Amino acid sequence: MKTYANPTFRYRRSADQRPGAAARHPVVVVGAGPVGLCTAIDLALHGQRVVLLDEDQTVSVGSRAVCYAKRSLEILDRLGCAQPIVERGVSWSRGRVFLRDREVYGFDLLPESGHRRPAFVNLQQYHLEEALVARAAALPGVDLRWRNTVTKVVPREDRVELSIETPDGVYRLEADWLVVADGARSPVRHLLGLESKGQVFRDRFLIADVTMKADYPTERWFWFDPPFHPGQSVLLHRQADNVWRVDFQLGWDADPEEEKKPERVLPRLRAMLGERDFELEWVSVYTFQCRRMDAFRHGRTLFAGDCAHQVSPFGARGANSGIQDADALAWRLAAVVRGEAGEAVLDDWAREREAAADENILNSTRSTDFITPKSPVARAFRDATLELAATLPFARRLVNSGRLSVPAVLDASPANSRCEDASGAFDAPAMRPGAPSVDAPLATADGEPAWWLQRAGGCFDLLLFDDAADAPGTAAQVAALRDACARGGLPVPRVSIVLPATSRHAAPLAERLDARRLADVAQVLLDREGLLARRCDARPGTAYLLRPDQHVCARWRAPDGERLADAVARAMRRVPAAGVAEAGR
Repeated sequence: MKTYANPTFRYRRSADQRPGAAARHPVVVVGAGPVGLCTAIDLALHGQRVVLLDEDQTVSVGSRAVCYAKRSLEILDRLGCAQPIVERGVSWSRGRVFLRDREVYGFDLLPESGHRRPAFVNLQQYHLEEALVARAAALPGVDLRWRNTVTKVVPREDRVELSIETPDGVYRLEADWLVVADGARSPVRHLLGLESKGQVFRDRFLIADVTMKADYPTERWFWFDPPFHPGQSVLLHRQADNVWRVDFQLGWDADPEEEKKPERVLPRLRAMLGERDFELEWVSVYTFQCRRMDAFRHGRTLFAGDCAHQVSPFGARGANSGIQDADALAWRLAAVVRGEAGEAVLDDWAREREAAADENILNSTRSTDFITPKSPVARAFRDATLELAATLPFARRLVNSGRLSVPAVLDASPANSRCEDASGAFDAPAMRPGAPSVDAPLATADGEPAWWLQRAGGCFDLLLFDDAADAPGTAAQVAALRDACARGGLPVPRVSIVLPATSRHAAPLAERLDARRLADVAQVLLDREGLLARRCDARPGTAYLLRPDQHVCARWRAPDGERLADAVARAMRRVPAAGVAEAGR
């Protein structure tokens, strides 16, 4: 590649590489791709030491995954590495769909303001991985070992035994918990004799990354049956460093090795780009697959990312869903290692992410069927839909050039508590239990600009809306909520008290909290545009409980200590559901 040189990370012999008994670690992660790196970083931020093994000693070769959704950027924000990715990448929200030589319609994935992060950022995967490697290296809890290849895995009731090959020979490790994130071909999955089942689609696509200076807008362009590639489809995306991603549909009969040759690729690109100067950067041919493992948890081994589930690339659901796997896993695994949560939380994680994988596979399969119709009737339906979409809005909802990644809403999660209480229902579907929290611009008590998701995550958060006219009463409420969790030996949520932007009570309330020694568990924020209250359908007294991964798990119009403690215990699997009062659910 002309625009990027892969770094070579140094192999180092570890202290565990010694004769005798195997060293034992609480958590070992296999695979230093985006999912494994995110998992290791998050565990370290939760105070855990983690060994991260990778058989290679560099980042991904070729751009591979390039499209990172807003939710992934919010997760990376929490991990402390989103900003360099956003600054290096290409932000976008608009797309266009073409039929032959005319535009059918356009769309905007984030038409409203008041969000810190864009709908998507395009960035070659090697840049993302470099940022994650740098972040991991800065954390003392991550022991990243390059050129450490897992060659044997033996599950035991209380641990997992590993044999690892290195340039200095083979050594052994024991892990209380093993997280596998070693990609679609997953050597570890094969060592354990486990399968990933699903559908392989009879079509092939060519990826051609080209460097060129083009004045095209930063948008996603998708063509059906264009004149420069008749009868097939084409996708164009801009990446960093003047690199453009082009996907050409080839058909099932195409020979992958032949199609990757420059003499086959360059004529396709010239037909599309005309006389514009460009250089070929990277080429690959892929086949659509939609498949997953039956179960993501196997005893003390947990599978995340592509090794657990695969989807076709249209829709940018692969890497984004893998990052969400890591986001939902790390806080639970850290809690289990600390003895704060029962192992059942890992079953909850598996159920959540298996359901999310099914949703992604369904959307990806539908996209693939629309892009590559399998019969004359299906093609006629698709083409008629595209023709109608030019003038009839209802038909645009039927056009499927890849339903772009959205965060999973975990409606059926066992971690959710029933949302309404006797005080009234909510008109905030985007903030229902199971949904990731919305973001909004805020200000601190002393007027410094902030964003809600910057102030949340990493622990349980209680978002409490108030007017704080009665500062002593609000401080007493915060103390009661804190004490209810502390009495049960539960994690004490951080309380964020959100006041209207015009409130004059922020400073007095902050002083009152400090006087009651509550500043370590409470913060005062101002809703500077009123967006957070509107997005949460909030009024004074409304409260939302967020998990450490920023997903809502409960909401109330009038919270009390018993309800709060119940909801935290339920999310941590600390009490049986049968022992909980119905009104508190």
